[in-house]
Amino acid sequence: QVQLVESGGGVVQAGRSLRLSCAASGSTFSLYVMSWYRQAPGKERELVASITYGGSSNYADYVKGRFTICRDNAKNTVSLQMNSLKPEDTAVYYCKAERYRASEIFYWGQGTQVTVSS
Repeated sequence: QVQLVESGGGVVQAGRSLRLSCAASGSTFSLYVMSWYRQAPGKERELVASITYGGSSNYADYVKGRFTICRDNAKNTVSLQMNSLKPEDTAVYYCKAERYRASEIFYWGQGTQVTVSS
């Protein structure tokens, strides 16, 4: 079992930055691929970025060059640095832990709201 707690959401103006954090507890952090997803009103949840224990990262095309995912394996945390925010980035952002090579085992955080005003 993994518990995930997100923080760092808020309201920002377009063009500004925001940093989200996710703290994991309850299991061996190194076993999990960590990801950030988001869900806007009326839309499906979508992958934003993911990162393996070794630091290999993957990004959705719409955030490449603007967002950066990092993980601190010593502190069991993963962060998402979001720069040049756009109104269309407005969504609830969720942290996800997915067991490496066992994708049927996964856990979600409770989500944190990000609102970007124009």
